[in-house]
Amino acid sequence: MQVQNFLERYRQGERNFTNIDLSGVNLKGANLRDINLTNANLTGTNLSWASLNQAKFTGTNLHQADLRSALLNNADFNRAILSRAKLNKVDLRLATLQEADLNWADLSDANLSGAELQNAQMDRVNLEQAKLDHAQLMGAQLMEANLRRASLITANLTGANLREADLEQANLRDAIFVGANLTEANLNAAYLRASNLTQVDFHRAILSNADLSDANCESADFSRANLNGAYLLRTCLHKADLLRAILQDVYLLRSDLSEANLRGADLRRADLSAAYLKDTSLNEANLSEAYLLKSYLIRTKLEGAQLTGCCIHNWYLEDVDLSEVECSYVFTQFNYTTKSPSQRYPTTGDLQPGQLSQHNAPDALIINVLFQDAPNWSVLAFTLTQVELECQNIQLTIKSYELIEKQHLLRVSVNRIVNIKILSQRILQLYPEISQRFLVHRQSILDFLEIQETQNLSIELAPQPLAPSRSKLSLSDWRQQLYQEVVVQIQRIIMFQAPEDFFNSVERLLEFLRKQNISTEEIQKQVIIQVIRKRAKKDLLFQKQLRQWEEKADDAARFSLVGEAICLGIALVRSDAKSP
Repeated sequence: MQVQNFLERYRQGERNFTNIDLSGVNLKGANLRDINLTNANLTGTNLSWASLNQAKFTGTNLHQADLRSALLNNADFNRAILSRAKLNKVDLRLATLQEADLNWADLSDANLSGAELQNAQMDRVNLEQAKLDHAQLMGAQLMEANLRRASLITANLTGANLREADLEQANLRDAIFVGANLTEANLNAAYLRASNLTQVDFHRAILSNADLSDANCESADFSRANLNGAYLLRTCLHKADLLRAILQDVYLLRSDLSEANLRGADLRRADLSAAYLKDTSLNEANLSEAYLLKSYLIRTKLEGAQLTGCCIHNWYLEDVDLSEVECSYVFTQFNYTTKSPSQRYPTTGDLQPGQLSQHNAPDALIINVLFQDAPNWSVLAFTLTQVELECQNIQLTIKSYELIEKQHLLRVSVNRIVNIKILSQRILQLYPEISQRFLVHRQSILDFLEIQETQNLSIELAPQPLAPSRSKLSLSDWRQQLYQEVVVQIQRIIMFQAPEDFFNSVERLLEFLRKQNISTEEIQKQVIIQVIRKRAKKDLLFQKQLRQWEEKADDAARFSLVGEAICLGIALVRSDAKSP
């Protein structure tokens, strides 16, 4: 058909041109809105700069066609052949390309936001810097596709095949990749925050410097993948396979690695602070110089693991066998000011085989103190404060309290390995002395802290304060009692500890309440903030500590529920300071 004849028919109002043969013709810049070119032959046709919004290309052959900078909003390309077509800078927003053949097509800088590309064939397609936000790519074939610096925010790639695809620096925030194949794909510096990566195959993929914070990677396969320097803050890696993965210098703060397989993984200098490692396999893993600050190791397997130079400040061990680890020395404390580990153990020389197992954290860093009578909570707080002042760089944290055979057992953790017998004796020796002093000055202390007796906020310890008996209480009364006791404990912690110390303690208490199905919203929005303001009004050092915490806190701490309360408290403290 002659081009002029075709265009004349279109100008006269005809829109149905199904099965037409326009191969090789020049329609550059033509206005063909709402045209129906179903099953047409447009091989090699020049449609660059054409206006084709709402056009219908169902089953159309556009092999090697030129559609550069064309307007194709809401166009229908279902089952169309667009192999090797030139589609760079094209506008395909909300277009449908289901089962379309886009192999080797050039879609660089194209806008496919909201496009439907289910089961599309896109092997070796060029989508560099393309925009695919909210696009539907379920089951799409994207082998060796070029998606460098592309934007796929909230895109759905469930079951897609991206084997050997290049996604370097791509924005994949909130994207869905459930069951997708990314074997040997390049995701260097890709942004995958909060994306759903459940059961994704990342075998031998490159994820160096990528950000997977808050992502769900449950049961994903990262075996032999390169995650060097990646960010995995609060990432769910439950049952993930990280066999022999490269994880040097990664950030795994607060990540869930329960039941994950990290056998033979390279975790040198990795930060696993507060990570959850329940039933995790770290056999033969290299954790040299890794950070395990406040990490939870429960039935964690460490046979043949290398732990030399690890910082184990306040780590938690339960049913962990350290007898088979390889370790010359560890650091038992962390200096938050310099952000470096301290307190080498042993001070000189190297650990003997099995020595770390004999001095592991749960036993060596927990002090058991037996009281004949229930201790007074206020007196106990000042007693522990006096011990901390007497012992350089010692930090004590109450872990548990219970009644055992008419004796009151208090368990206190210490931040570095010490002679726990001597420390326990010192606490018991100081307690009666501090008790006498406290009784004499009690009213002065309460006045200084602006605590009114009428508030009925008892701060006296009772057996098992975090688990009161329910035998004589209704469920609601028991929860109310438990809530009040935790509130008092949080108030005491904030009044006597620096922000970097009370942050984790308060967070643990709130988590305990949540597990009892008790709301913590009031504590987060009111109690924490009120106590911070009250203490800051009279404590200039505390104001300085708040500023330091705000400057040094990482995103994981800052945006946590407790962190947000602290930040709001700091803002109100500043506002109070400016008020006349």
